[in-house]
Amino acid sequence: MPTYHNAGGGYPNVSAPARQAKLDGNQNHHTIPSNVTSHPLIQNSTQHNVPSNLSASNIPSHPVSPTMTTHSNVTTPNITSHMNTGSTPVILTSNVTNPSNPAALSVNPRHEVKLNAMPWFHGKISRETAERLLRPREDGLFLVRESTNFPGDYTLCVCYQGRVQHYRVKYKNNQLTIDDEEFFENLALLVEHYEQDADGLCTQLTKSLPKEGKQDFCVDLKAFVKAGWVIQTHELELRECIGKGEFGDVLLGVYRGERVAVKMLKDNSEAAQRFLAEASLMTSLIHDNLVKLLGLVFNNQHMYLVTEYMSKGSLVDYLRSRGRLHVSKKDQINFAYDTCAGMAYLESRHVVHRDLAARNVLVAEDNSAKVSDFGLARDENFSLEGGKLPIKWTAPEALKQNKFSNKSDMWSFGILLWEIYSFGRVPYPRIPLADVVKCVEKGYKMEPPDGCPHEVYDIMRQAWDLQPEKRPTFYDIKLVLGQLKAEYTKGVN
Repeated sequence: MPTYHNAGGGYPNVSAPARQAKLDGNQNHHTIPSNVTSHPLIQNSTQHNVPSNLSASNIPSHPVSPTMTTHSNVTTPNITSHMNTGSTPVILTSNVTNPSNPAALSVNPRHEVKLNAMPWFHGKISRETAERLLRPREDGLFLVRESTNFPGDYTLCVCYQGRVQHYRVKYKNNQLTIDDEEFFENLALLVEHYEQDADGLCTQLTKSLPKEGKQDFCVDLKAFVKAGWVIQTHELELRECIGKGEFGDVLLGVYRGERVAVKMLKDNSEAAQRFLAEASLMTSLIHDNLVKLLGLVFNNQHMYLVTEYMSKGSLVDYLRSRGRLHVSKKDQINFAYDTCAGMAYLESRHVVHRDLAARNVLVAEDNSAKVSDFGLARDENFSLEGGKLPIKWTAPEALKQNKFSNKSDMWSFGILLWEIYSFGRVPYPRIPLADVVKCVEKGYKMEPPDGCPHEVYDIMRQAWDLQPEKRPTFYDIKLVLGQLKAEYTKGVN
């Protein structure tokens, strides 16, 4: 069995005592965890079959644990072109009835799901830091931070008459509230409400103080319902585990008579937000060489992301298990071209993958290759803060300066080409991991694998240029690989 590798109107103002009760009496600050784990969606359970009948009106709310960079500027692609022709969402429809085609599984109109950007969210900062940042003290200037006195809650900090007022934003019945009267499903909706009406606060929110560096977002589960991406629980049959993903186990499933891959959510709200971020990105990216999103399942115990099933598993496992006896030169150039085509599409959409490697490319039954693992994909020029990186696949500027771009993806593509033509060997085989970065910075480039065409090795060397701006684009390389693919196909025939 193949292994998957990641495969508002007006509201009456509250009384003066109630208004005062809104203030968060934070006096101390300490480090607190950002995860909120009380919601039923994020509690462990071994029961898979649960009631369905999910609708936009009864979908359970989900705690917000904003941890990721927004990619809200990514728009729904024109499915007839690789280039983005506008920001107007495209309704994706399919009338295909052939069950062997994954598109046949998606027969309802579907829209792109966008994330809610939160430039005003500053994360784990103290009361004192918030007050230092909120200058000049203009009435209505505000930011939101994680509460220091109430772990898992938030604090709305707003300027009024030369002072900063701190309002506790707490969870109640899995929704957010300040006054126990108005309830909101996420921080973005709460802020939007108080931007329209003070509704008991000292003043209306008029101007946000953006956080420097990477910004955060929140995800609304109902957006997936309204956009047509929800699969009813009874429609999905779960079978055996076929691998491990970033968020948890990946199971084989059956949906409308076809095999599918099902990513399960781990039990914490931070993962839930990243899980939904990946799903929201996948609703906007449609290409033959990207793994297709079929939908999501929400219920009171689990959250699943359902994608097309790639029966031959990851590319690296495919190469290693079959080797030179079964993987032909035509197969190799096809894998290279397919991956490049998928990446050229992402490039045209200004989306950076950040973890391109043979382990994150999957092989379909017809031997086509598709780019997978959008868990790390973000907007162009995203900078990573912390976290583990696959050193041997990551460009020097990304490792040293946290600068990720389509050009750093091109570096990784060069490594992936080397993997293809070495039949899945680990890159830099004779260099200790601790020495790889030093060697690369001195200009070292791996030798071509045995039997690698010189045209393909030329692409590798161009991809490994230490100056990102000198690396080719995926569009350019796709043209070169397309010519090579045509030559191999002609030679075989």
